[in-house]
Amino acid sequence: MQETRAEDHSADAPDTGASSWGWQRQEGRLTGVAWFVVLALGSLGIVLVVNQIFSLALFGFRPLSTAYYYLVIALFLPVAYLAFPARQADQEQVRWYDWALALLALATCGYLASQAVNIITRGWDIDAPPLPTSAGALLVLLSLEGVRRCGGTILFVICSVFAVFPLFADHMPGALWGTQYTALEAARAHAMGVESIIGIPMRIVSELLIGFLVFGSALIISGGGAFFMNFAMALMGGRRGGPAKVSILSSAFFGSLSGSVISNVISTGAMTIPTMRKSGYPPHYAGAVEACASTGGTLMPPVMGAVAFIMASFLNVSYVSVMAAALVPAVLFYIALMLQSDCYAARVGLKGLPRAALPRLGPVLRQGWVYLVSLGVLVWLLIGYRIESMAPFYASVLLVLTAIWLNRGAGRVQVVLDLIVDASRNIGNLVAILAGIGLVVGALSITGVGTAFSRELVNLAGGNVFLLLILGALTSFILGMGMTVSACYIFLAIVLAPALVQAGLNQMASHMFILYWGMLSFITPPVALAAVAASGIARARPMQTAFTSMRLGLPLFLLPFMFVLNPALILQGETAAIVQAVGTALVAIWMLSSGLERYAYFAGVLDRKIAALIFVGGLALIVPEWRSDLAGLTLLALGYALRLVFPPTPQPTENV
Repeated sequence: MQETRAEDHSADAPDTGASSWGWQRQEGRLTGVAWFVVLALGSLGIVLVVNQIFSLALFGFRPLSTAYYYLVIALFLPVAYLAFPARQADQEQVRWYDWALALLALATCGYLASQAVNIITRGWDIDAPPLPTSAGALLVLLSLEGVRRCGGTILFVICSVFAVFPLFADHMPGALWGTQYTALEAARAHAMGVESIIGIPMRIVSELLIGFLVFGSALIISGGGAFFMNFAMALMGGRRGGPAKVSILSSAFFGSLSGSVISNVISTGAMTIPTMRKSGYPPHYAGAVEACASTGGTLMPPVMGAVAFIMASFLNVSYVSVMAAALVPAVLFYIALMLQSDCYAARVGLKGLPRAALPRLGPVLRQGWVYLVSLGVLVWLLIGYRIESMAPFYASVLLVLTAIWLNRGAGRVQVVLDLIVDASRNIGNLVAILAGIGLVVGALSITGVGTAFSRELVNLAGGNVFLLLILGALTSFILGMGMTVSACYIFLAIVLAPALVQAGLNQMASHMFILYWGMLSFITPPVALAAVAASGIARARPMQTAFTSMRLGLPLFLLPFMFVLNPALILQGETAAIVQAVGTALVAIWMLSSGLERYAYFAGVLDRKIAALIFVGGLALIVPEWRSDLAGLTLLALGYALRLVFPPTPQPTENV
């Protein structure tokens, strides 16, 4: 599993292997000595994590939690410097300064780990001797360079501003006013305090996420993308509009496990988009389907993205609780995509793929059953035993051992080595980004600005919940254009979520609301990273693809308002209320899809006015109130009645 913005660099190579259990090795900068160093650091790091999580105390070693976090950074931040270039010209070669930074990070964090007891007992986060203070300042600079490489320039600038924000916090106006720190005090608080670099983001990576990153790498390297693609082809490829449905289904599977929007677009889109084009879908529509499906994949249980684990920590609930809350909205979104693709295919007369061109379900399952078994074991351990930190390691071991056995011993050692290097690259990428994001969290915490900003937002909304939601949605969307989803969520979980909860909204729903709106920049102009990536594969105009993605992804804009106003949609409440809310939401999604695509089941193609009527009825059903439900169903009945009385005017074929 990978983070979901610039960290998608860690999935450059699409999974195209169709051979049986073809393990794929990623090349690039990591060759020669750099490859072996990453292998060594990654191996030590994974052993360290396993030792800590399973309480093995190998050789009597089990460090304090803070020392453990420093050691995780010491082993994986150097990997980020070796795997990700400082500039475009260094894409294929590790330079001397990459080695120097890697060594410096290893030494600095190793030293801080060795001083963990002194940091805690002597309060070095407030006042420390010159040497640890210098090491702390150096760690801040190393973290900023790591986030620049892995998170991009915009996130680097944001983290840099917050890193120095405590220096002038008492000169800021209004809600931005906070406690001021000197440069040395800020460096100590950032590096040795428990709320900044080794704060919540780094704790989540070290205690929970690394196992899921290993599991995701095992799936990708073992050809899991090809299996899920073939599985979707066998299930949906022959149906009306089959290629689009294959794209949606495969992206739901693969996106949930990879946790990365752009890598999902590249991996599955490289196969689905050309197939959709050959079947008659316009290039921009094919790209938009893949962009929307890939974006929704990171919101789909069981794995989702890194942000889901961070959310569980913020809410102090189990990851299973977050999974349960995310399930219905994610399923509703994919049902909406399926309905729209089916209605579009019906309206313009698109057929499925020939049966002869499709893989058969039986052979596909015989070839890739271990993926489903490993996934089932993972879900079983997560839900049945609630061992979130251990479960992915068990599932990864099962997947790797089974794959090696099925390979009949071919390349056993290389399988393990490639898995370690790929997982280390992904972990290093996430550690570098979240170390930088920790500076944002730390600055908001030590200055006290986070809570003050939340109060000011409530005052600005003046008690109007809907206005507060609109302000929150806009803020989430704007920050989502410049930050990773995790960075956006962490920031808003501190400054916005308390305001939503204070306004009387459900806590879990409020945090899910932030997450969803932070994801929307992937399919919304002017950024629309997922749509732009898909347009490159589809050879379509980027902005046309982006606007089509926004139209297809309209339920993704509406779902957050639906579940934040009616928490029954995130499975919180009485059973009867949940059943009613889900049923109403399904009807609303169907009406919205019919209105958007101008096609209704049992009625056929719709006139634009009738389609608009049904669409408005769907919007009415979104409001959790019986009068609006009655109005929506009345508009639906009226739309069908008008369709029977007034057949649609023949229109020229559109490629919408």
